[in-house]
Amino acid sequence: MRHPPRSALLAIAGATALLGAITVPAVTAQGATPACSVEYSVTSQWADGFQGAVKITNNSAALSSWSLGFDFSGGQKVTQGWSAKWSQSGTKVTAANESWNGSLATGASVSAGFIASWSGNNAAPASFTLNGTTCNVDAEPSPTPTPTPTPSDPPGTGGGTAPALHVSGNKLVDAGGTNHRLLGVNRSGGEFMCVQGYGIWDGPVDDAAVKAIADWKANTVRIPLNEECWLGLSNIKPEYGGANYVAAVKDLVARVEAHGMTPIVELHWSYGQYTGNSAGCSDVHATCQKPMPDMQYSPSFWSSVASTFKDDPAVAFDLFNEPYPDRATSTTTQAWQCWRDGGNCPGIGYEVAGMQDLVDAVRATGAKNVVLAGGLAYSNDLSQWLTYKPSDPTGNLVAAYHVYNFNTCSNESCWNSTLAPVAAQVPLVAGEIGENTCSHSFVDQVMKWFDDRGLSYLGWTWNTWDCSSGPSLISAYDGTPTSYGAGLRDHLRALNG
Repeated sequence: MRHPPRSALLAIAGATALLGAITVPAVTAQGATPACSVEYSVTSQWADGFQGAVKITNNSAALSSWSLGFDFSGGQKVTQGWSAKWSQSGTKVTAANESWNGSLATGASVSAGFIASWSGNNAAPASFTLNGTTCNVDAEPSPTPTPTPTPSDPPGTGGGTAPALHVSGNKLVDAGGTNHRLLGVNRSGGEFMCVQGYGIWDGPVDDAAVKAIADWKANTVRIPLNEECWLGLSNIKPEYGGANYVAAVKDLVARVEAHGMTPIVELHWSYGQYTGNSAGCSDVHATCQKPMPDMQYSPSFWSSVASTFKDDPAVAFDLFNEPYPDRATSTTTQAWQCWRDGGNCPGIGYEVAGMQDLVDAVRATGAKNVVLAGGLAYSNDLSQWLTYKPSDPTGNLVAAYHVYNFNTCSNESCWNSTLAPVAAQVPLVAGEIGENTCSHSFVDQVMKWFDDRGLSYLGWTWNTWDCSSGPSLISAYDGTPTSYGAGLRDHLRALNG
């Protein structure tokens, strides 16, 4: 999240993947409207700190000023904050309005964020007060799980047909040979909700929610997945793993296709303990972005995914979200060799599945679907991608690239020198583009460069997180854009309207 969502924190950490936001809608047990409600989110977390956010909704009389109070039970300490005056005394935290956001009408909401330290236990606050009034939230905030769809659920009513895709030279083309650019969004949630035990998706994925994406004139939706959840390993709650998880993914893929959009299923979080440079977590389980996929489960994941979708050429496979073996190994050559060949890579304590292993796992099923492979440095470095690209007997291999304003390769000079040579030989898809602000000036530059060359790109991310704590495109699942998301929405509509 990186993910989810993304934030400026990652810029500091040098990584682009954040942990999943845990957001809790607050309601009373009886479903009555509370006097106030608070949504508390951990938008990213690292070894000794985390970034959080609160969204306060006033459901009572209008307020001219407000003060939010809560207690941390795990020794957390707020070190800085924004959009509120943050203070802490012992365990008690207070966030008081700034001069410019004190007015809170009935039904209105306000958001604020903070950075804090933690050790051992990062439990969410058990309760919140607004101007002394207790807000009705669960004792242990947790996202409301999205009901697991059954295989018999209708796939959607969009009436569209997603194109069957394959590679021709350096272009993606449909069955008739017409060039096809992938232009759309990421839909985060499937990578983190299940492993954290909260559900399968973060927010709705019903037909109305998917239609809202299509209404932006997007033609592609990238769907991050978790290998432990897909495989139904023992650490995953059964209701969120195995057959239930697979059914939910198949249902979302069908809905995306029903609206004429290309689904890209992608391995985001994977197994394997890594505690080296830029580690996202110390957990052996698939609870964060690892530097490379693991040989123990990742090939099995792709064998199963490919077998599931091999008869549907409209589905594309993104092999691994954001490799970063370069952070673990001592030389660039070692990093690229690890990327392609896997094995016992320097600095990584588990056996790595290289990109060739994953391509082989997919193709061994008979699947000819388009396959994407991202490069080093969290998919931001494609400088030696052509030299080390894996062999694909079907010729349906695509280069994947991620870019944010805080990445190393985030300017036209780098794009011209490292991306253009790759795009001249194989299709190039920017699977994630974004910026850690609530504006879109950087992604505007990215889209122009890619538009000028007829290349593909997908915005991160179609989730209702606070755009000030990560690149969230929407503020509601009906497609209401954030100020950041408005840039992508308006651009897609201008291209495809």
